Amino acid sequence: MGKLTSKAIAVVIVVAMLNAVGFPPVIMVMITSMVLVVWLFVRRAQAREVERMFDFYIAADAILRDEERRWYGFEIAEVIEHGESLLEIMPDPPPLNYYALGALYHRLGNHQLSVDYLSRVTEDEHYDETHRTTPSPQLRRYVMMLRRIEYHPASAPQTLAAIRGLERARQRNASKMLLESRDAIENQKSDVKPDQQVAEAPEEMSFAPSMPLSAISAPPPITKVLHDVYQDETRASN
Repeated sequence: MGKLTSKAIAVVIVVAMLNAVGFPPVIMVMITSMVLVVWLFVRRAQAREVERMFDFYIAADAILRDEERRWYGFEIAEVIEHGESLLEIMPDPPPLNYYALGALYHRLGNHQLSVDYLSRVTEDEHYDETHRTTPSPQLRRYVMMLRRIEYHPASAPQTLAAIRGLERARQRNASKMLLESRDAIENQKSDVKPDQQVAEAPEEMSFAPSMPLSAISAPPPITKVLHDVYQDETRASN
């Protein structure tokens, strides 16, 4: 409420300065209206970014909570894509976002990415909520909306139920799933069969040693061969 009051005071000061300079009232009204519309648009866009985070929690909790329903792989992949896109919007996303992504990858069978996300929330203290002392504007808005939902549960009961469900699962299952994913990775490495031995090359054909060039005599000239053949035929005819 303090920020809203300060912004309103700033607008009043700007209008007063324009009036002192001699701007027509119509132009001042138009400028004030444009500033108000832009401010409302930006504020709504920022609020929508936080709402997308809560939408991701609802979808992730539905998949992770309902063990009996057989979810299609593309459904889980789409929810993961939604959650990872939020990492680009918020530079310091809540740890619950990392847990949800790690748990979804664990459900999908991608154990390497599951380890990447779950290890942050279970082993790296920098990702814990208590160490977020310099929040980004996005994280601050997220916390403000979160506290508002917690103070007024009737305003968003589905969102609050999803957040509480994920938080309980995080405390209960994060370390367990991290260990399972690491074991699965080690088992995959041990199950890799060694490369088949390269087939031995067939034995080379052996040839008799060639005669030295000095022992090879050149063939007789063709004229001598024809002369000998002619004499043989003459003797045969006689």
